Amino acid sequence: MTSVHRGLVVITGGPGAGKTTLVNLLHEAGFATAPEAGRAIIQDQTAIGGPALTDPMLRAELDLCWDLRSYRWALTQPAPVFFDHALPGLPVHYRLSARSVPAHVEAAISVFRYRPQVFLAPWWPEIYRNDAERRQSLAEARQTHEAIVEAYRQRGYQLIDLPRAEPRARLRFVLDSLGAPRGTW
Repeated sequence: MTSVHRGLVVITGGPGAGKTTLVNLLHEAGFATAPEAGRAIIQDQTAIGGPALTDPMLRAELDLCWDLRSYRWALTQPAPVFFDHALPGLPVHYRLSARSVPAHVEAAISVFRYRPQVFLAPWWPEIYRNDAERRQSLAEARQTHEAIVEAYRQRGYQLIDLPRAEPRARLRFVLDSLGAPRGTW
């Protein structure tokens, strides 16, 4: 039972490309937003000394659970709902760990579909910064970006590049692309 929920809008891309800043602006503009699983999981696992910090497969399972819960929550919200990453990006965990994607993860990606057009924050090394949760080198961040692009394309999503522009210009681009009337935001 696969159905596409056109009101579920994904913003994705590699680390440090400005996705979360954009999603935060969408939230401030009054739209429902689902936060990124990865950062929250890292924060929670750090707080409790959890094993997902050093076990990438456990981390992938936690991401799966978080993203499924976010998906179900989004269905109860007025559309559009914006996601900071989503289920179709989960194969990146496996690719970067040189493992195959488990059947249950592929099933989740197939069953729980989002709007077919996904906004992609392009690789933008000039704005990339490390912080407490984002520890990848520039090379690792680029590799992650490329794996995300591949994961979404392989699963039938059309990627729409966000402009390399200041955050408010990106906000206008997304809302204009969705046909949101200017007075509503």
